Amino acid sequence: MPDKRLRDDLQATLDARRDLGPEYETALIDSFVERLDATIAARVRSELHHQDPVRAKGRHPSAPMVPIVLGSLGIGVPLTAIAASAGGPGLLVAWLSIVVINVAAAVAIMRRS
Repeated sequence: MPDKRLRDDLQATLDARRDLGPEYETALIDSFVERLDATIAARVRSELHHQDPVRAKGRHPSAPMVPIVLGSLGIGVPLTAIAASAGGPGLLVAWLSIVVINVAAAVAIMRRS
């Protein structure tokens, strides 16, 4: 249903056109269109403000991390087997490297968002 204020503005514009005559028609129309544009812009801003940012983006905010996590696990299994032959320190270095890479990727993705 149209906004009552907008309807009243249109009626006032039509009444003014009738009172002032056709020579003021362009100015009256321009004035009404400016008010209409302002009303539309305010409604769009209001809708964007109330819209859920996750739904607006179209995907979950952690979605970019999924390939990194799966890749880390895929690389982690063979690295564990290789590092285990080097003993405890090799295993620690391999998994510490994977953790550091995942944390760095998460921080970079959060800064972008």
